[in-house]
Amino acid sequence: MPQLEEPKIISGNSNQTLAKAITRRMSMHRGMSVGLVETRVERFNDGEIFVEVFENVRGEDMYILQSTSNPANDNLMELLIMADALRRSSAQRITAVIPYFGYARQDRRTKARTPISAKLVANMMVTAGIERVLTMDLHAAQIQGFFDIPVDNLYASPIFALDIKHAFKDNLGDVMVVSPDVGGVARARELAQRIGAPLSIVDKRREKPGEVAEMTVIGEVKDKVCIIVDDMVDTAGTLCKGAETLMNAGAKEVHAYITHGVLSGPAIDRVTTSAMKSLVITDTIEPTEATRKAANIRIVPTAPMFAQAVQNIWHGTSVSSLFDHEMLEPIYDGMYGS
Repeated sequence: MPQLEEPKIISGNSNQTLAKAITRRMSMHRGMSVGLVETRVERFNDGEIFVEVFENVRGEDMYILQSTSNPANDNLMELLIMADALRRSSAQRITAVIPYFGYARQDRRTKARTPISAKLVANMMVTAGIERVLTMDLHAAQIQGFFDIPVDNLYASPIFALDIKHAFKDNLGDVMVVSPDVGGVARARELAQRIGAPLSIVDKRREKPGEVAEMTVIGEVKDKVCIIVDDMVDTAGTLCKGAETLMNAGAKEVHAYITHGVLSGPAIDRVTTSAMKSLVITDTIEPTEATRKAANIRIVPTAPMFAQAVQNIWHGTSVSSLFDHEMLEPIYDGMYGS
C-alpha cells in the first residue's frame, strides 16, 4: 500500500482547541502545514446533526478528533456521522481519536436489567466505519476488548510523572501517591513506581451511588505530600472528601492529578474551597472558562502526546513507546527538563 503524503485531521465540536493544538504540533514536527480538514457541522431545528466535508478525502488516512464528553450524546452522534461521511467519501482508513471516551463507566452489569453501554458504543463506532481507536486512560481497561478493531489506550501517567518531578523537585522524598479507592490501586501504583514514591489507599464505603458514607486511610500519610491519582473527576465530592480525610490523618499537603476533568455541577466550587492545594487535569475535555479561572486548578497539555501517537500510527511505528516518560520529555520540548 503506497504511503500517502500526510495524515488528515478532522474535528468535531467537542474539543476544537485540542484539535488545533495537535495540528500545530504535527506541523512543527513535519516541517509542513497540517491543518484541520474544512467541514460544516450543524444542527437542524429539531436537533438532528448534519455534517459536510469540503475537501476531497478519497484514499486518505483520516483521523477524527472528538471527545464524547458533555453533551455526550451530541458529541457521540457527531463522531458517528462524521465517520459515515468519510466512509461514503472513500477514505482509505478512519481512525477515531477520542481523548475522553464517554459511556466508559457503563462497562459491566452492576445489577439485573442494566445495559453495558460501553459495548453498545463500541459496536456503533465499528458499524459507522471506524477502523481504529486512539484514546487516553479508559475508565476500564477491558473496554479495549469490546472492539473488534485495534484500540490504542494512551496513559497520562508519564505526563504526570514529568510534571510531578518538576513541580515537587525540592521535596520529592516527601511525596506519597494515593489511590482514592481500591479499584484504582493499579493506576496509582504505576505512577508511584515512575516517581519512586510510596503508595497509600483511601478506602471508601458507599451507602448509595454518589454518596460516600465512610473513608479510611490505609497507610501512613503523616507529614507527607499526598498526591491523589485517578482517571476522572466528575462532581468532585469523593475527591474533596478524600483530601479532607488525608489532611485529618496528618498529611502536610494534598494535591490531585486526574486525567479527565469532567467537573460537572458543583465541582469547581468544591475544588476551590477544598483542602486540596492543587488539582491538575489534562485537556482531554475542553476546559470551561470557570475551570481555567479556578485558582487551584492547573491544566497540562496532551497535544504533544496525541500528535506523536497519530504520526506513529500513520508511519506504522510503535505507540507504546509513548508510555515511557523519558521518551516523552523531548516531545514536550524540555517543558519538564531539569
